[in-house]
Amino acid sequence: MTPWFWCAVAAAVLYGAHQIFTRLASEGIGDGLGGFVVEGVAALTILVYLVFLWTTGRWSQKLTWAGFNYSALTGICVGAGTVAFFLLFQRGGPLSAVPAILAGGAALMAIAGIAFFQEPASWQRMLGIALSITGLFLLRR
Repeated sequence: MTPWFWCAVAAAVLYGAHQIFTRLASEGIGDGLGGFVVEGVAALTILVYLVFLWTTGRWSQKLTWAGFNYSALTGICVGAGTVAFFLLFQRGGPLSAVPAILAGGAALMAIAGIAFFQEPASWQRMLGIALSITGLFLLRR
């Protein structure tokens, strides 16, 4: 088993739960305030993690301007994406549509991996990209 497998399982479970809780929250909070609460609590959670690393002597965090700038762009995408999901749910979008939406994002990542990071373009990846994009288009109804 690859060393990152359990991290992938944890990320999948946490991001799946994230969408379930966003769906539940969207009925009782505005898109902007909901997104702010989500991202604020996320920042506090990461701060607790950093304090843990510092206090246990496991600190190995590096910082470059490129890393900072790409992290800031990531934050913009996460914040805007969170607001977009609140809006989707507030406008009646079903929770069951989220996997296809995320698969569309996965297709974008796969294309970027092939085009910019020289990852292999196997027929399985290309089929996965095509199916992900097809699934996104099937949501139109």
